[in-house]
Amino acid sequence: MPESLPEPGASARPRLRSVITTVLLIMISFMIVRDILVRRWGGSAPPASDVVRPSR
Repeated sequence: MPESLPEPGASARPRLRSVITTVLLIMISFMIVRDILVRRWGGSAPPASDVVRPSR
């Protein structure tokens, strides 16, 4: 039995899906790196501590 040939536009969907996935991964990576850089060098005040020190 001969195999059926794929439709002419059948490869467009996986390629579009691949492009969308790549763009989303790049955006997430950029947001993570930006967050790390802002926390390290952009913060004006040190992060609040969970430990409460009694006042004298």
